[in-house]
Amino acid sequence: MSTVADEPQTDAPRTPPGRTPTPALRRVRGDARPAWQRVVAVVALLVTLPILLVVGSLLTPSGETWSFLVQAGLGSMVLTTIALGVVVTLGATVLGAALAWLVGRHTFPGRALFSWLLVLPLAIPAYVLGFVWIGLLDHPGPVQTGLRAAFGPDVWFPEVRSFWLAAAVLVIAFYPYPYILARAALREQSATTYEAARALGAGPLVAARRVLLPLARPSLAAGAMVVAMETLTDFATVRYFGVETVSVGIHQVWVGMYDRQAASELAGVVLLFALAVIAAERVGRGGMRFTQQNAGRRLEPTPLVGRHAVLATLTCVAVLAVTFVVPVVQLLLWSRPSETDVGLDSRFLGYVTNTLGIAVAVAVLCVGVGVLLASAARLGGGRATTWLARAATVGYAVPGPVVAIGVLIMLSAIDSAFDSVGISLGTTLVTGTVAGLLYAYVVRFLALAWGSVDAGLEKVSPSLTMAAVSLGVRPGRVLRRVHLPLLRPGIGVALVLVAVDTLKELPIMLLLRPFGFETLAVWVDQLATESRWESAGPPALTIVGLAMIPIVLVFRRTLSDGARDSDGARD
Repeated sequence: MSTVADEPQTDAPRTPPGRTPTPALRRVRGDARPAWQRVVAVVALLVTLPILLVVGSLLTPSGETWSFLVQAGLGSMVLTTIALGVVVTLGATVLGAALAWLVGRHTFPGRALFSWLLVLPLAIPAYVLGFVWIGLLDHPGPVQTGLRAAFGPDVWFPEVRSFWLAAAVLVIAFYPYPYILARAALREQSATTYEAARALGAGPLVAARRVLLPLARPSLAAGAMVVAMETLTDFATVRYFGVETVSVGIHQVWVGMYDRQAASELAGVVLLFALAVIAAERVGRGGMRFTQQNAGRRLEPTPLVGRHAVLATLTCVAVLAVTFVVPVVQLLLWSRPSETDVGLDSRFLGYVTNTLGIAVAVAVLCVGVGVLLASAARLGGGRATTWLARAATVGYAVPGPVVAIGVLIMLSAIDSAFDSVGISLGTTLVTGTVAGLLYAYVVRFLALAWGSVDAGLEKVSPSLTMAAVSLGVRPGRVLRRVHLPLLRPGIGVALVLVAVDTLKELPIMLLLRPFGFETLAVWVDQLATESRWESAGPPALTIVGLAMIPIVLVFRRTLSDGARDSDGARD
């Protein structure tokens, strides 16, 4: 209560039970709630409007546009997108769950270290991982060059720019998502049910499949859904491998033809895929519940000895080498002054400045709106307000190209409205300002900020908020003097999460950036598209370095503590 002790108090006495509230208290409760409810409604409208506009393009289809899209190979794009989504989702989920099982249920040399090192691939964008492995495996690369030197010029090597290698790169890029969630699910499970299954004669794998896996199903489903969404969003990686998906088609239609109608129709197709993924997860879960009563002590990891311990360590080393060490080493080699024509000149520093500026601006905007949204939902109250607050976070469940096209449609309509009344802005909102870019990023990443802030606000007792309001403190001052001081840890985490995702994000930047506005991600994509791997090394390495710092700070403690605790308990 010290945060509100110095606030002015009303002279109205506290209302006894059964009596009508005083006018002052009625004014605070009666006028403030609708105002904060309107804040939530406005934020929800601004966030969902671009997505609704894409939905509207599907509800009002153009026969001519669809005919053009079909002739351009829409059917093949749809089938490729479905196949790629299924392969990558299954592969990344199986790999992430297997690694979580290995690290979470066993002890072996290096286990505590690998438990958090295995998330480092999150620092490498999928498109960076893609062009690195193309550079390593392509005909002029070191792998094929070494094979030809050893076995002759006619040695066989599989096609590099193919569907399957693109899927493999996306699997190793996205497996940390199910790994993190499965790791957390295993740490939370009770030993009782597993030991009961073992006592009834079930082997370790049977007990895990029949007991542990069903209880971890919500976490695995959430991880699989994130992987599916990331696969739908990606177009740079698959484009390097020559794989045509619907997201690639959106980029080609907009950048090559500036056909807004065709781009919006394609974005609607991607949105349908996203909705299908969400619906499949919900339908698959059905009415089942996944709870444990009286969880008790946690599962104790099984010690591995001899060759099993060596094999477990080598497995983690191999995964980490393929997904992080080899790509980073290759980027370092390409970044040597003797290997690249890109130096630390004004252009490079300008790209870094633009990248950091956008990341900081988006993080601050998202966290600011997230704090406002979470506090407004708390101060406004009511089920409708809560649902509107959740609707405002729908952007993170929608692929980036869909958000970008929705914002394009919205800003184009605003431009046309201003032109119709004779108001000239001197430029177009679609391609002439950073405002549309920031707006799209806020729509896309607001959920990250709101999730961290709302989780922190849930720890603040509602009685503390109501006590301040009952003393006559205005809701705005409750936000500044009560909520913000208590939300500092959640705000810090939210800033980090949004900034990292903004650093790596590419589709929104490519579709909405103003002419001449370059960032590290755009620069990397331009160089990689031209197969200038060495020149792409320094900017790509800069992205990885900037993203790796917060990832290490966040996951080093959260994922390794459980391993140390279990080891300590065993000892």
